[in-house]
Amino acid sequence: MDKESLGAIIASEVEIILNVEKPYLHLLRRPAYPDNPSTRESLEVHIKELMDLGVLRNVVHNEQVEVTTPVIIAWHHGRSRMVKDFRALDTYTIPERYPIHRIHETLTKLSQAKSITAMDALNSFPQNVLTNNAKKLLRIIVPCGMHEYLRMPFGIKNTPSHYQKMLNTIFLEELAEGWLIIYIDNIIVCSETC
Repeated sequence: MDKESLGAIIASEVEIILNVEKPYLHLLRRPAYPDNPSTRESLEVHIKELMDLGVLRNVVHNEQVEVTTPVIIAWHHGRSRMVKDFRALDTYTIPERYPIHRIHETLTKLSQAKSITAMDALNSFPQNVLTNNAKKLLRIIVPCGMHEYLRMPFGIKNTPSHYQKMLNTIFLEELAEGWLIIYIDNIIVCSETC
């Protein structure tokens, strides 16, 4: 996948609002986690992929940096995954309180349908553009440098709520008609009524 094929949802920029005032250095500037040669290679591959997609950019040496989030590589079934440790940032992020469907309510609606089509939005979170403030708060640090997210990463506190709210706004009429169910980035179309 390349930059052009990722897409960008610009109607709903993602903002992060903190409940603390600047400077954040003692609260939110964290050092890189140590690595080893095998994890470093995987980390560099993941970072290059995200930079090629336009999701990350390098932070240059003369930029003021107050917030850094460390990253680790996790392995699952022989495949690596880049995991950001946003716990410190999430602690000081004001929660976006937006309701997400309860599973039992969704299952009740689905039990009434005669036909169901389920779709999972591909690379849905990184299609959301960040505000300039949010970009500065979403800087990651690794042993080989610092990078800034330009798009919404998975793992920050308000990601599910923001995405649910955005899709509910886009599909407001369809949701009101009752034949569409949205659960974060999963879209379910039902025949008859749901």
